[in-house]
Amino acid sequence: MELSAPTKIVFIIAVILAILSLLPVIGIAAGVLGAYSYWLLLLAFIVLAAGNLLKGV
Repeated sequence: MELSAPTKIVFIIAVILAILSLLPVIGIAAGVLGAYSYWLLLLAFIVLAAGNLLKGV
């Protein structure tokens, strides 16, 4: 299995999801995101991993 670099858009989406998941942790009220911060961070990792594993994504 060969890995490929994720596209810029996939990387930016993963970074945005990771930042959104960390906002409640550092004390910034983000509404309902606080309850789902772990899942948002997991989703960011899955998006980034898919960008590495799937060629052309």
